[in-house]
Amino acid sequence: MKTSEYTKIYTGDAIMVKRFVLELEDANINPIVKDQTESARLAGFGGGILPGFQEVFVHQDELERATQIINDITSELEA
Repeated sequence: MKTSEYTKIYTGDAIMVKRFVLELEDANINPIVKDQTESARLAGFGGGILPGFQEVFVHQDELERATQIINDITSELEA
C-alpha cells in the first residue's frame, strides 16, 4: 500500500476551509483542498454524503506549522 506524503488536517464546510486556506497560504503553506461532492458532480455521479464539506491536506513537512495555524483559528473562533 502506498503511503501519502500529505495529511488531512481539517474536514468541514467550505467557508471555514476558505479561511484556513487563506491563512495557510499567507504562511507559505500550500494546502490541497479535496471536495468529493464537487468531484462526483463533475464526473456525473451526483452529490456526496456530506454536500458542502471539504477536506484540507498539507504536506508532512508543513504539518506542524499548519496544525498550529488551524488550532489558533479555531480557538479564536471559540473565544
